[in-house]
Amino acid sequence: MEEKLTMDDYATELEASLHKVQEGDVLTGTVIGVSETEVTVDLKSYTDGIIRAEDYSEDPSFSIKNDVHVGDEVTATVLRTDDGQGHILLSRKAAADELAWKKLQEYLDEKTVLDVKVGGVVKGGVIAYVEGIRGFIPASKLSLSYVENLEDWLNKEIQVQVITVEPEKKRLVLSAREILREKAAEERRAKISNVQVGLVTEGKVESIQPYGAFIDLGEGLSGLVHVSQISDKRIKTPDAVLKVGDTVKVKVIAIKDGKLSLSMKALKDVAAEEVREEKVVLPKSEELTTSLGELFKNIKLD
Repeated sequence: MEEKLTMDDYATELEASLHKVQEGDVLTGTVIGVSETEVTVDLKSYTDGIIRAEDYSEDPSFSIKNDVHVGDEVTATVLRTDDGQGHILLSRKAAADELAWKKLQEYLDEKTVLDVKVGGVVKGGVIAYVEGIRGFIPASKLSLSYVENLEDWLNKEIQVQVITVEPEKKRLVLSAREILREKAAEERRAKISNVQVGLVTEGKVESIQPYGAFIDLGEGLSGLVHVSQISDKRIKTPDAVLKVGDTVKVKVIAIKDGKLSLSMKALKDVAAEEVREEKVVLPKSEELTTSLGELFKNIKLD
């Protein structure tokens, strides 16, 4: 038998639907309409909520028609309980601000990799938005190399991580450098895995340090020739023999912890050995007739 609703039941439902909404309340609803100027939200209440386009996002690239869809779930803050037409006026920006900073802290803690689009160029870096919050990417954090023209990065899509979150100062700092460094390290490890000890190759001296010289082998690989492996003669400093830009032949003598140890001296040692081997001359056939006395005259028997 179907249960009949009493007037008390209706009163309870009505009271629930007429729950007193106050300014500052944070409500969650479902988008049921999108126009050029506003979004209509079903709040499961006595009336719908309205979010004006200007109250939806801080992101200047935001498009209400492209970025909001019927069925989206939206959390927003009550600006007014009545917008003059019987609707609840909401602001997603206000609610999103508090929720976004919490989310950004999660991204920081979890080192989440984010896809962003560079939306502006400012002094010392560029701007990108994450969760509707304006983030700053310093020029030094955009690339592994020096960034000469920031305008070249405008509208580029890049991957970043959150490195600073300060809600009280509205300060969000992003970086692409750590991701690029890890990718470069992975590529280097993959390339090094194909290198074998004993490989002889050419490279260019890219830098000289008191303890040795770094040799650029190409394809993103480099290795160190320790000062003791530069020459078969004793030298105090690498620059006594080498200068930046020199092309040298080296041999890979060790691979440890993803680093290549190179030697120039080893090649000279090998060359010297080859020369010694070349000086061993076999006697001509006519010389093989030498008497046994001649062969053994210098041998002393105990």
